[in-house]
Amino acid sequence: MREARIHVRHVRDLLKSLDPADAYNGVECNSLSFLNTITQGDVLEKKKMRPESVDCTPPDYIMPDSKDRPLTALQPQLKDQKVPQCIKFGVEPPPGFRKLHGDLMYLYVVTLEDKHYHISACSRGFYINQSTAEEFNPKHASPSHLCHSLIELLNQISPQFKRNFSTLQKKRSQRHPFERVTTPYQLYAWTSPILEHTLDAIRAEDTFSSKLGYEEHIPGQTRDWNEELQTTRELPRKTLPERLLRERAIFKVHSDFVAAATRGAMAVIDGNVMAINPGEEAKMQMFIWNNIFFSLGFDVRDHYKELGGDAAALVAPRNDLQGVHVYSAVDLPGLYTLGTVVIDYRGPLFRGILEREQEQSVVYGSIDFGKTVLSHPKYLDLLNKAGQQLKILPHHVLNDKEEPVELCSSVECKGIIGNDGRHYILDLLRTFPPDVNFLKLEGEELTKEVKALGFPIEHKHKLCCLRQELIDSFVDSRYMMFIKYAAYHLQQLNLRKNEENKNRKALEEKSEVDENKNIENKEEENSKDKAKEKDDNEEKKSQLEEAEAKKIVESITDGSKLELEESTKNIVRTASIAVGSLKDTEFDIRFNPDVYSPGIRHSESLDPQLTKQRQLVKDAAEFLLTVQIPTFIRDCLDHSSAPMDGFTLSEAMHNRGINIRYLGKVTNLLAKVKQLEYLHSIAASELVLRSAKHIFTVYLQGCEMMNLAVATAHFLNCFLYSGPVANPVQGQEESKNNKKRNKRRGRPNPLSCIDNNEWANLTPKTLWAQLKAELKSYLTTSCCLTMWKRQSFCLKTGLQILLRDYNFESKNKLIFYEEDILNIFPIGKIKSNRVTSRAGYELISEALNLLNNVYGAMHPEIAQCLRMIARLNYIMGDHGEAMAYQQKAVLMHILRYIAFANSQVSTALKLLYRARYLAVIVCGENHPEVALLDSNISLILHAVGEYELSLRFLEKALALNIKYYGAKSLKVAVSYHLVARTQSCMGNFRSALNNEKEAYAIYKQQLGENHDKTKESSECLKHLTQQAVVLQKKMNEIYTGKNGAALPPIQIQPPSMGSVLEMLNVINGILFVQISQEDIENFKAEIEKRQLSEESEEQEEKTALEAVESH
Repeated sequence: MREARIHVRHVRDLLKSLDPADAYNGVECNSLSFLNTITQGDVLEKKKMRPESVDCTPPDYIMPDSKDRPLTALQPQLKDQKVPQCIKFGVEPPPGFRKLHGDLMYLYVVTLEDKHYHISACSRGFYINQSTAEEFNPKHASPSHLCHSLIELLNQISPQFKRNFSTLQKKRSQRHPFERVTTPYQLYAWTSPILEHTLDAIRAEDTFSSKLGYEEHIPGQTRDWNEELQTTRELPRKTLPERLLRERAIFKVHSDFVAAATRGAMAVIDGNVMAINPGEEAKMQMFIWNNIFFSLGFDVRDHYKELGGDAAALVAPRNDLQGVHVYSAVDLPGLYTLGTVVIDYRGPLFRGILEREQEQSVVYGSIDFGKTVLSHPKYLDLLNKAGQQLKILPHHVLNDKEEPVELCSSVECKGIIGNDGRHYILDLLRTFPPDVNFLKLEGEELTKEVKALGFPIEHKHKLCCLRQELIDSFVDSRYMMFIKYAAYHLQQLNLRKNEENKNRKALEEKSEVDENKNIENKEEENSKDKAKEKDDNEEKKSQLEEAEAKKIVESITDGSKLELEESTKNIVRTASIAVGSLKDTEFDIRFNPDVYSPGIRHSESLDPQLTKQRQLVKDAAEFLLTVQIPTFIRDCLDHSSAPMDGFTLSEAMHNRGINIRYLGKVTNLLAKVKQLEYLHSIAASELVLRSAKHIFTVYLQGCEMMNLAVATAHFLNCFLYSGPVANPVQGQEESKNNKKRNKRRGRPNPLSCIDNNEWANLTPKTLWAQLKAELKSYLTTSCCLTMWKRQSFCLKTGLQILLRDYNFESKNKLIFYEEDILNIFPIGKIKSNRVTSRAGYELISEALNLLNNVYGAMHPEIAQCLRMIARLNYIMGDHGEAMAYQQKAVLMHILRYIAFANSQVSTALKLLYRARYLAVIVCGENHPEVALLDSNISLILHAVGEYELSLRFLEKALALNIKYYGAKSLKVAVSYHLVARTQSCMGNFRSALNNEKEAYAIYKQQLGENHDKTKESSECLKHLTQQAVVLQKKMNEIYTGKNGAALPPIQIQPPSMGSVLEMLNVINGILFVQISQEDIENFKAEIEKRQLSEESEEQEEKTALEAVESH
């Protein structure tokens, strides 16, 4: 039975392999891929490309400054992309008495010839039986066509199936394997065309099953997620193969767990799972599905009443997930976390965790917010080890009996010893120190700098915490401050020692001279005696300081445990005080997560001063405002990794430890920097969209299931439509008497529920008033509200809309209708030279193998590795290999100009046009990346002689480069040169001369007259001047009427492949450096020498720290 069902499922998967329906519906980790469609099969062509006339004309919407942004181009469809229909079939289980005859299942098949067959599956294979639609008769038909494979049987009974299945197999083989491989996590398309819904028995079976795909066929039936997750973490990790096997197993189990939790959350909201407490209010209900425990993000028992109610309950699971993430990253043997996923689906926020023990089994932490606090020696040991990496300070809190209890985490962190004997920690929502910039605390004052920036701000909840990235940056900054402070004072000691040595030598020389002369009188002798006594005292004092300095130097260099004198201790003490260390005798920066927790009482006698602990937390919050945010703004100014949308901006902020609640402040700072205008637009859009998402989440919770589509369309119209938006429910009632209205697009659904129609009362005015209030309270800003991006809103909320061109400028027709809302998906939170090139190539190839072993074929890290290998292949001149690797990467990212180097001009242009279209859809034309894309496009167009088109793209790139890099930037000089070169090819020598003069002026100012680039530009100027003079002479002769005068033909020398590739390399940052073998050997020797010196310095620092710590 099991093998038969798997076989039928495989047949179904083969027949549906080219159908994008599963990818659009977000099923089975399928995803969309358009590379083959865009390139029209050019990239995958194995044979030599025949000479062709290259069509270089881009679509109108690709051209610079085009206002047209068609959405339909987002998902290009081939004309012959329609999947050949092969067959329709259903599946039925056998009755009990037929099981005794070996029947495994029955299939009902309708062929394309419209013939109906009933097929039996038995242990010997598949055969046709005598059943009809009215009568069940499992006996063999004549002929029965007994076949081992279902495909073989269908080939025999249906010629059209045979023909279409062969066509399907051929098309399938033309696609790259990566286009058929599933992704580790489900990706959801935010747009979709209208898809034909066909009968699919396997899909129906999966929809109402609690299993995933083939799970019902694995031993044990129901998966024990906790055992799988913990067992994979316990796998050995001593050798590289063991670590690879362990990481692969962890990643696979975690991917499956996330997929199961996501399906479970959808099943709960869709009403397919019964609550374990059905008598309770809907918000308080909890669910168990597939061995996963689900709870909703509401404050059901007033647990978070003092912390912000539902707002705190909403953010607590996310903080908990961050805590699970960092403890999992520490990966301490013996300490276990529960598998946790946070899922946002149709309004409610779900937390899916593995089913856990009851509260009475807690052996560490508190279940009543600090009244009863428990501790456990094993947990103290484990959490102390983890805390050393996470910078968490062990501390004591008082329980209700006034007894001090030691903890190495927050009070809310609970320790449970499971039935399996493992030590689990959960409720990690306060793993990180609190963010005092968003807490109004009585008796606590922030610095003037922080107050000047408008802080503290009272937030919706009191669970604001700092990020681990910020903690690491802050500790590193303070450690550097500590080292510099101590080194400065040690240096001062050494300077004093040297001065005293000089003075002593000078005195000795002077005394020798005085003795030889022997002419001093008694008064002079007396005065000399006094001076000598004074000098002796000073010498003794200096000898003491020299001895102390010597001991310090010896302790630093030799690492010997010499006793430190008082002045040395003073240096360490003053350095420790200066950086806010918790200990005076050493560098110790750690954080107490409970330092501002309400209701928690601290034992100050056993811990460092509470004021010191609190000051550190305030210093870290100030560090975020005064150092990290300004540094982030400065880093953005070089545009090296310019964020293109809200997601990449959020990632860039998080990497520097900046929370999203500071986005308002970041936006205000970006508004003051003209060069970062594009980033300000992205940040402002992100502010509005996040605020709209918060309102939309609450809005959906008041909607009946049958009204979801019309309610969502109404919300989008209120958000994006500039005209009046009528109440859809009132419109529905009016439409009963208006037959014409029913024929119009967006007619009301007669089955829609109008009992709870509060959502219909929303108007554009009330929505934008809510948005302003949300921006003010949640994101501390009231920035411009005209910036938005529809795709970002869909991605943030899980919406899928119809793929069509929407008219956002319309004043008299609504933008969205009920039919435009297709689906709502869950949103889950889961958290040189050839020799050196070859060496780098081998290292990255090894990294690619490791990543493939761990993650499988599809993963963003693998795409990055493939891009790097393709780049190295290109640098090493192996364009074919570069093409093959980049082709794989493009199925996850974007192919650039490597196709051009491989003589596939048409393919390179198609892909660059696609890249430009996607960039403009995401971030608009005003972005540094668009300038780079335009430069690439223009160079390839220039290479094929399309000078006018090339010039349009170049002029746009030049304008953007001037805007973002400044008028005197070298990038601008390159753009001027390219424009001049293109204009000269068009015969416009005057303009070319002016542009080349600009390039020459920049090169001369930035690089000097003797630089190769300046000389090259000077030669180009001479050549252009000569051409312009010749042309002007001929024109003057024509004007004066000289006989035989005529314009000479413009001699345009088409650019060579080498020159175009050279310019492509320049604008994309690829530089070839010619280095001899002797230079390489010298370089290696220098590197080894530096490594040895660095190792000795590290050893000195280590011994110095050991000496300091020992005292």
